[in-house]
Amino acid sequence: MNIYTKILTLKGSYFTKDYEKTKKNKLQIRPILEATVIKNFKSDDETKIIVINQETQSSIEITPHSDKKDIKKYLGEKFLK
Repeated sequence: MNIYTKILTLKGSYFTKDYEKTKKNKLQIRPILEATVIKNFKSDDETKIIVINQETQSSIEITPHSDKKDIKKYLGEKFLK
């Protein structure tokens, strides 16, 4: 299962993904391009995107099976199939 995080800030938004390093038992967070997230979201039913709003500290989980209104509102029309 691919889990991505979309962080909404005052200046815009960006996507990140968490990677676990098995040798050092560390969690590494890396920025991901939006095109990569769109490709995986459209092709894989197991993809989950967690949208975090830094202003209100609220989070929402969105999957490909979520309501189309929520997908359009939080992710944009590019993510609709």
